[in-house]
Amino acid sequence: MHECLYYDVEGASVRCGLCPFHCSIADNKTGRCRARRARGGKLHSLNYGEIASAGLDPIEKKPLYHFHPGSLVLSVGSFGCNLTCQFCQNWSISQGQPSTQFMSPQELVAIAQEKRAAGNIGIAYTYNEPMIWFEYVLDTARLAREQGLVNVLVTNGIVEEEPLRELLPYVDAMNVDIKSIREDFYRRLCGGDGKAARRTVELASAGCLVEITNLIIPGENDSDRDLIDLFDWAASVSRRLPVHLSRYHPAYRFDAPPTPADTLRRAHQLARERLDFVYVGNIHMSGTTDTRCPACDEVVVERGGACGTTVRCGEGRCPGCGEDLGIVT
Repeated sequence: MHECLYYDVEGASVRCGLCPFHCSIADNKTGRCRARRARGGKLHSLNYGEIASAGLDPIEKKPLYHFHPGSLVLSVGSFGCNLTCQFCQNWSISQGQPSTQFMSPQELVAIAQEKRAAGNIGIAYTYNEPMIWFEYVLDTARLAREQGLVNVLVTNGIVEEEPLRELLPYVDAMNVDIKSIREDFYRRLCGGDGKAARRTVELASAGCLVEITNLIIPGENDSDRDLIDLFDWAASVSRRLPVHLSRYHPAYRFDAPPTPADTLRRAHQLARERLDFVYVGNIHMSGTTDTRCPACDEVVVERGGACGTTVRCGEGRCPGCGEDLGIVT
């Protein structure tokens, strides 16, 4: 087992300092994420190097639309999560105990290098919550950066500021899942607090490319007030913060019906009144996956079906009017 970085000893227990839950963990017990165990007055990472899922994915699946559009990224995940979302789409690895294979940071970076010939640009830490994989992600990201590979996080953003700041210099892009603007939603359906996730977006936006995702669940976070408040907050970070509105489907312990298309259209309209880049996912909805220049409305990245992704914005600028769109190409 690998010793964790952020914890304090408190008598016979240790207190984890990685995320805002600050679990007090008795000897031979784990914290709420199930990935960090106290033993002999130390805190150890149980999932260091333990990979439960891996694949070479389109970057758009993360989803990241403004970071090397049309490219591929080696995506890896482990087990555990510090939230307990009742609607989790990856519950078998976030809440379950999947089989894993150990892979050192050096081995993973070597595989990522080998896959460059297939179009790989780097490593995405995803599938389960990468922040509770902190020590492994940090060690691997440092090596990947040295080898000219990019590092991508797909995260719920629930992490304390100090470890986040330690990791950020090695992160090139991240997608943060903002589940709702309402704290009661986080407490009732996720067992957590959304303020840390919003803080992660605000801090990370100053140092890397950030996009956010909101899974819209009927009757839970889909009212006009909920959506408007979420989009107003996003716009306060940046009007050009890319926002992905995702269609919910029943999963894990939640059986509400899938999000109606009309709800997603309304949400897209409300978001576009406040934000320049808004996308809809998990459903085909014409006109909601292409990237358009907010200055002249020209399509600068076209996405769709068998045609894949067509990128027209060399060096991140609109080919029509020259507007700097902040897209990393």
